[in-house]
Amino acid sequence: MDDGRGELVAIAGEAVTLLERELARGRRRIELPEIEGSPRTSATAALPTPATAAPAADTATTLSLPGFEPPAPAPAAAVRAPMPAPVRLAPRSDLPGTLAEVKALVDTCRLCPLCETRTRTVFSDGTDKARLMFVGEAPGRDEDLQGVPFVGRAGQLLTKMIEAIQMDRGDVYIANVLKCRPPENRTPLPSEVEKCIPYLEQQIALVQPDLIVALGLSAAQGLLGTKASMGTLRGRTFEWKGVPLVATYHPAALLRNPGLKKDAWVDLQRVRDMLREGMPA
Repeated sequence: MDDGRGELVAIAGEAVTLLERELARGRRRIELPEIEGSPRTSATAALPTPATAAPAADTATTLSLPGFEPPAPAPAAAVRAPMPAPVRLAPRSDLPGTLAEVKALVDTCRLCPLCETRTRTVFSDGTDKARLMFVGEAPGRDEDLQGVPFVGRAGQLLTKMIEAIQMDRGDVYIANVLKCRPPENRTPLPSEVEKCIPYLEQQIALVQPDLIVALGLSAAQGLLGTKASMGTLRGRTFEWKGVPLVATYHPAALLRNPGLKKDAWVDLQRVRDMLREGMPA
């Protein structure tokens, strides 16, 4: 009786022959002939990838999903916009053209009654090559005696404030609106400011600072020609003839009211950052 064994042997032999032929061709997937009553099956041969096969695609660079685009490669180096050119102030033609000559003129000035009560005039301190210029209100008792601005207790605090922003006192230029001490350290009168401020304007024009810091309300109001309060002026950047100007508390006010020091420190950090970032070198 024929039980189908002969047919199975023939099919198996045919499958072996087909397998050998397909292996020689390098194919990975071999389809076996169907055996009646059995589902078609397949086998995968573990063959080495031919040397001529194309490399697999890099899915990291070719993946595309709806709503997503791979970011463009970053440039080799970021290009910063050029710094703006420093403002070049024109010195006043009605005053001497050097700081030494202006100081000599101040020493003999008699334009207001303060010349009658002063001990010495107080012109400036620091370097005339400074990027940062501090402008105070007027000399006090110690300044009147020594002829140098900010040498008393307030001056010692100013020195610490300058050092707190990683600068030395010798790196900055310091001056006052008034060059003579008002009696009893009173607030300067408008007439006194009017007579004296041309000297300060000439100092600024000859030093050419990148940034001015007005110390105290009188200095800020005198330079900006405003009656605004310190609360209104703080935290903003103004311009004095094109030169950036910021206002903060006078060191003497900080000595009288230590609670203001935290606000002054915020202002000083702004000054530091303005000099480091975006200001002309």
